[in-house]
Amino acid sequence: MPSVPPVPPQPPAPPLSKPRFAVLGAGTIGCHLGGHLRAAGYDVTLIGRPAAMDVLRERGLTLSTSVRPPVHLAPERLTLATGAQAAADADYVLVTVKSAGTATAARELAAQLAPGAVVVSFQNGLRNPATLRAALPGHTVLAGMVPYNVVRSGPGTVHQGMPGRLMTEPDATLVTAFRAAHLAVEARTDMSEVQHAKLLLNLNNAVNALSGLPLRDQLGERAYRRCLALCQREALAAYRAAGLTPARLGPTAPAVTPYVLALPDGLFRRLAGATLRIDAQARSSMWEDLQRGRATEIDSLQGEIVALAAAHGRTAPANARLVTLVRAAEAAPRTWQGRELYAELRAAR
Repeated sequence: MPSVPPVPPQPPAPPLSKPRFAVLGAGTIGCHLGGHLRAAGYDVTLIGRPAAMDVLRERGLTLSTSVRPPVHLAPERLTLATGAQAAADADYVLVTVKSAGTATAARELAAQLAPGAVVVSFQNGLRNPATLRAALPGHTVLAGMVPYNVVRSGPGTVHQGMPGRLMTEPDATLVTAFRAAHLAVEARTDMSEVQHAKLLLNLNNAVNALSGLPLRDQLGERAYRRCLALCQREALAAYRAAGLTPARLGPTAPAVTPYVLALPDGLFRRLAGATLRIDAQARSSMWEDLQRGRATEIDSLQGEIVALAAAHGRTAPANARLVTLVRAAEAAPRTWQGRELYAELRAAR
């Protein structure tokens, strides 16, 4: 039998190149995600409003948290742009625009994306991944979620106000990149259920925005929590009518949460004290929108519950009233005391 020639040693495989990222909608969440990826050495292009990019061009980007020293990225370390064409060579595009801008963002990306580019929606609301998929049929679109609070605490500074893990549909390269950037992440195969659970939590955005208080102070006051409990009860009723089951994201099942929220302050602190372990700077993104005179995402939050309830022959009067109050605050900002707001929502029922 002829001898088999030895197999010559193979050269080592070339190292896999790091994926290139673009962040479309580089506001608070976009700068948080993109900034951490850039600090970890990834090629990241931040695409945002001209005024916001001018601030980063002048000051750079600072990433802060209450548990670690801040990380500062000098202006020369940032790649900044104001148009979707800057995403043309990205392997991954993280979409963090407000929900009202998703359809426009999708149209702009459709003309620019490279073949094989993956799009990931890190947005509030339920409909954004579907909107992106409809406009980008040749691309993989993943649903993602940021379950913790991030706030702009100063020009060029974004602050993570509480711990938590990003959630996204499975993608090994994306998960590896986030972990390399010191961002905890969990791959989920039930992102629809996760998004419905996140919407329940995000119903507090409007309550917090109208309170004018930091999240820790607002959630520490029973009257405001009872406002949120009213909204969640209506949402859960609409979910049941639609045959939807939200995921359990924390220690309390979604169906039990409204009852816990309505407990007296002392008992609430004993049973759900972790809820109040929030950085003193933490506020909702809707509060930030009102402060900056921008349109809010109320239609994708309370408005989504009102629409879902109506589609199944139900009403959601507390949520509907909050839609009206937030729209009024967009035009003429005002704050509401907890008991005053609770009485307003109760009267709507």
